[in-house]
Amino acid sequence: VQLQASGGGLVQAGGSLRLSCVSSGFTSRGYSMGWFRQAPGKEREFVAVVSHNTVSTYYADSVKGRFTVSRDNAKNTVYLQMDSLKPEDTAVYYCAADRRISSTWYTLRPVDVDYWGQGTLVTVSS
Repeated sequence: VQLQASGGGLVQAGGSLRLSCVSSGFTSRGYSMGWFRQAPGKEREFVAVVSHNTVSTYYADSVKGRFTVSRDNAKNTVYLQMDSLKPEDTAVYYCAADRRISSTWYTLRPVDVDYWGQGTLVTVSS
């Protein structure tokens, strides 16, 4: 099982980045897919999730209206489009896959996630 995240980098406040995560080694279309992030000195937190059938999406309040999560099951890929970035968005972003329905991800503990990607660093300068 592998989740390969990419797309992180350095961007100025107000800018945009698009993260991608390609999965392999399991049937990802049977899983909810999404993103968590971890800032220096803080716990890993939920960011966004898309349901296995792409119908439903959920977001943390801190990113709602600025980030868009999507997936392409034909490509085994989940995306996170990040617009209007703020310095407080600086973190390592991890893609995740879990069999729990997407609406429960707000309370999903990182230790309970089925699969993790390796993380990609996003740095937003002010």
